[in-house]
Amino acid sequence: MNRAVPSLAEVDTLLTGPGAPFEVEERLIRGIPTRTWKNAPPSLPVVLDQSRAHGDATFLVYEDERTSFEDHYRRAAGLARVMVEAWGVTKGDRVAIAMRNFPEWPVAFWAAACAGAVVVPLNAWWKGEELAYGLQDSGAKLLFCDAERAYRLAPQLPGLDLAQVVVARDEAGPVAGQLRFEEVLAAAPKDGVPPQLALDPEDEATVFYTSGTTGRPKGALGTHRNICGNLVSLAFAQARGALRSGLDLPPAGAPRPQTAQLLSVPFFHATGCHSVLCASTAFGGKLVMMYKWDPERALQLIEREAITSFGGVPSMVWQVLESPDFAKRDLSSVKSVGYGGAPAPPELVRRIKEAFPEVSPGNGYGLTETSSVTTFNSGQDYEAHPDSVGPPVPVCELQVVDPAGRPLAAGQVGELWIKGPNVVKGYWGCPEATAETFSEGWLHSGDLARIDEEGFVYIVDRAKDMLIRGGENIYCVEVEDVLYKHPDVMDAAVVGLPHRVLGEEVAAVVQLVPESSADEASLREHVGRHLAVFKVPVRIAVRQEPLPRNATGKILKAQLKEELLG
Repeated sequence: MNRAVPSLAEVDTLLTGPGAPFEVEERLIRGIPTRTWKNAPPSLPVVLDQSRAHGDATFLVYEDERTSFEDHYRRAAGLARVMVEAWGVTKGDRVAIAMRNFPEWPVAFWAAACAGAVVVPLNAWWKGEELAYGLQDSGAKLLFCDAERAYRLAPQLPGLDLAQVVVARDEAGPVAGQLRFEEVLAAAPKDGVPPQLALDPEDEATVFYTSGTTGRPKGALGTHRNICGNLVSLAFAQARGALRSGLDLPPAGAPRPQTAQLLSVPFFHATGCHSVLCASTAFGGKLVMMYKWDPERALQLIEREAITSFGGVPSMVWQVLESPDFAKRDLSSVKSVGYGGAPAPPELVRRIKEAFPEVSPGNGYGLTETSSVTTFNSGQDYEAHPDSVGPPVPVCELQVVDPAGRPLAAGQVGELWIKGPNVVKGYWGCPEATAETFSEGWLHSGDLARIDEEGFVYIVDRAKDMLIRGGENIYCVEVEDVLYKHPDVMDAAVVGLPHRVLGEEVAAVVQLVPESSADEASLREHVGRHLAVFKVPVRIAVRQEPLPRNATGKILKAQLKEELLG
């Protein structure tokens, strides 16, 4: 039932106090006092063990293939035994995965975790040389890949020190020296008993490579505490959003209908792995996969599988809303639309509420280095603060600092620093980069932000992407937000073009809504009605095709800049 809305502080106290469902305690982590979730699972194998309680409920859906929680558990446990007993995997060995979002990906991930290995998800968009770099840099002992990645790696594989290469979805059969995934599973133990080993929350669990839009990608080294704590952060964010919207929480232990999530982001991204795969495993949700993102196929699956939650990055939500098939599908099952990984214009909130009146939109903020969730904004809070990524979860401490690292007052713009049990140990094999980015438990995010008096965080821009025109700071997201408000704009990116006198000038590339008629002049006029003249793009490239993005959803601004300069 609806009731008076408590403040953020009141909600946090109610949910995190002694004996509360999300109790917080302080622990010494790597010598630094850190707030942590008291009841977080201690390790990934514990999460997998808990998933077995969901039994014969459907866990994974890919095309016409369906896998139950029990079947998935037995496959992962059996494969983990093969890794330990036949292939000699020991605690701390790195096991790499390079494949599309196939059902074999989760099996390999959970099996490697249960073997005590450090799982290394590699970007499936990478070419052969890039994949070889990830394998060499991480020192991977095993590789699980699909046929497409195996063929890309074929020239490099002889030079890599891999004990085994296991290939999935290879109808033609693997080359000599490689194993077929399905044959390994067929020969694995079927008793559902995983290897028995002791893991500590601070043991290393994952290496996720940063997107690497500039320079070589760096591997963020995460612990079991990092990835398992994210599950509690997600559940807390949902509970806080409900209470802040004036709703009651369901009684503890009350049965809940199974959720169904459409996976639209890759497993090798922190969102796809930490906040979708691990959450579905832990909470018993059905996870519906796609061969590749397609808005029309997404709508078809939402209808067929009674999807309760979908999202991804904001552009994906836009594409679903703008699809000509939108009105043709039964979308009544959808209960939530969430996204992150890229700035979301406030206009998107209005469009979601217009299309799904009963749906609660939400967004959040996090990085590979923060193991996904740092802040979350949903329900009434999101509708009231659509330009914010929300307040932090209680275990995360945030501060905005000046270039010298001095904390700034509420409302001032500076670099966002983050501290908490979700912050990774550092970068794999990169002590200098680790020292530059992490200090005394604080992650220097590289993002410009401000935090208001109530604690809501507003991401202003990437520090390195901020434009300086004739000495004036211009935050790209501010100009992008205005472009998004134009009814004909579906997607937008602002970049700086070099100028001999001013240093930089503002330029933009926009993707238009289908069959719209906006042109460069009308868009420049639109921006000029809302922003100072020095912020109006001197050039706006108009296109119908989507803007280029990397696998984590970030627009490839360097590529757009090259196109404009070309």
